Amino acid sequence: MILIAILAGTLVAGIGSVWLAAALSFGVLARYTQHMLSLAAGALMGTAFLHLLPEAFESQLGAQQLFLALLVGLVFFFLLDKAELWHHGHEHHHDEVHQPHHDHAHQHSAGNWAVLTGDSVHCFGDGILIASAFMADLRLGAIAAIAVLAHEVPHHMGDLMVLRQSSSNRQAALLKVSLAGAVTALGGVVGYWLVEQLRAYLPYFLVVASSSFVYVALADLIPQLQKRLSLRETLSQIAWLLMGIGLVTLVSTLVHGR
Repeated sequence: MILIAILAGTLVAGIGSVWLAAALSFGVLARYTQHMLSLAAGALMGTAFLHLLPEAFESQLGAQQLFLALLVGLVFFFLLDKAELWHHGHEHHHDEVHQPHHDHAHQHSAGNWAVLTGDSVHCFGDGILIASAFMADLRLGAIAAIAVLAHEVPHHMGDLMVLRQSSSNRQAALLKVSLAGAVTALGGVVGYWLVEQLRAYLPYFLVVASSSFVYVALADLIPQLQKRLSLRETLSQIAWLLMGIGLVTLVSTLVHGR
């Protein structure tokens, strides 16, 4: 039952985020791109601080050990970011704005597989994090899957834009990124086996999942929202951020019935 739930959650997060990214990049939802950043940031922080961390701290492990794990996790994801495996989507997207056209045609052609490889590694890690949450509680797993889906959308939008630079075929780009997203399910299966073998360390897995969510929200998404905006735009941004927090709370209520 848990493995089936993990597979369902990881496929929804991994592939669903790609399709939503395509709708935001190419379709009628393009106007909501900035709103999705706020929604994703709220969902990530809400999941980490309101669900995953409280669950981890209900264990018999001491607060100092868990806070140390949180700190180590944040440093780890910072280093992973430096290795250009964690935020490759946004980095490539920003590069397109600043580099001459004749340069990035060659770079994107040569770098497409690097982008997809990095995306696959990222998605594999997301699958392990989702599996860890499901192993603790079905409610936590559902919340984590929604949070991953939300924060993967901006990354996949960057991937789709990079792939489109070397090909005008939207369907081919969507298929390639969808296959990378499907690797989330493989990570879920590996995560299920790993956590099953190391169940005593489950609180640490939850803290590491929390650290990844917090890092992505504060180091990646929030800085993109720190722009000089009108009062109306700022209030809209805050509203979508709160909607992200409310979304994970709603999912928790529906799944757990409380």
